[in-house]
Amino acid sequence: MASIDQLRGNQQPLTTTRNSGNQNKTQEAQGSAVREQQRTTSQDDAVSLSHQSREIGKMNQQMASEPYFDSAKVAEIKQAIANGSYKVDADKLAANMMRFENDLNDS
Repeated sequence: MASIDQLRGNQQPLTTTRNSGNQNKTQEAQGSAVREQQRTTSQDDAVSLSHQSREIGKMNQQMASEPYFDSAKVAEIKQAIANGSYKVDADKLAANMMRFENDLNDS
């Protein structure tokens, strides 16, 4: 039967050590120093936006405040359907459906 050392490929045996009280205090002091440095660094951080990004933000807010569909056109189509004057162009509808299917397949 193979020994553990043979299975490990003759690697050095693993050893464990215990932290003494002094090592724990040193680690705590280092952790405090790192936290203090992070606190100081975060106060110095600043962000500035370019003119273009501010303009994009304004456009985004403007578009969000506007309705996402033309309610006048919807009312017009509803009226045309109600009075029977709305006509569907079957060829155009079929072409659009095929284009949509092709776009889905290409994705």
